[in-house]
Amino acid sequence: MPEVLLIILYSAFSGITVFFGGLVSYFFGKEFSGNKHKKEINHFVIAFGGGIILAALALVLIPKGIEELELFPLILCFAAGTLIFFFLDKKIEKSGSKYSQLIAMLLDFIPEALALGAIFATDRKTGILLAVFIGLQNLPESFNSYQDLTANTFKPKKALSILFLLSFMGIIGATTGFYLLSDLPKVTAGIMTFASGGILYLIFQDIAPSVKLKKTWLPALGANLGFLIGIIGDKLIH
Repeated sequence: MPEVLLIILYSAFSGITVFFGGLVSYFFGKEFSGNKHKKEINHFVIAFGGGIILAALALVLIPKGIEELELFPLILCFAAGTLIFFFLDKKIEKSGSKYSQLIAMLLDFIPEALALGAIFATDRKTGILLAVFIGLQNLPESFNSYQDLTANTFKPKKALSILFLLSFMGIIGATTGFYLLSDLPKVTAGIMTFASGGILYLIFQDIAPSVKLKKTWLPALGANLGFLIGIIGDKLIH
């Protein structure tokens, strides 16, 4: 199979989970509307996503940056990602945007998709692993994005339509990365390191503080499960 078709296939998987996460959230809202454990399950899903994102950062994004970049560019890219995500987060909060979850999802999805396409040409196993990580992290992020959208006047059908359209961002980003960045490993590593800085900021600013619940340990277990899946995936390709 031609390389570009494989990239489209794997990036389609990583993107379509944006829509699937919204569908799960839709059925979850209907089936568990009166369930006393709904809040715990919701926080478990958020924490699981945080664990997956942390695994992607620790096992793929940062190691690739360290491998390809000298110390100063590495610091510069990571710091730039951190600061830009910080300023965007502040701006979103100040503007009172009702779609912060959706914006946060796209902020890490787009650079990761670009990196996926660029990596695939030279390191298929790592590219596949990154596609799996992106797909798994998109599930809980879109799960929450759907709730964000429906809580702010969007009908379920319209909210799902938005998530379905956004699911194609994976294919667009990955094919762009393949054609423009596959011969530029240092630029790709810079994008991955930049994304790492922003993702780490979002984990500790938004995800970790929001999963804590009194008298339940389920969310923390979700984070560990998410990271464990990342370890398993990394072990399988090495």
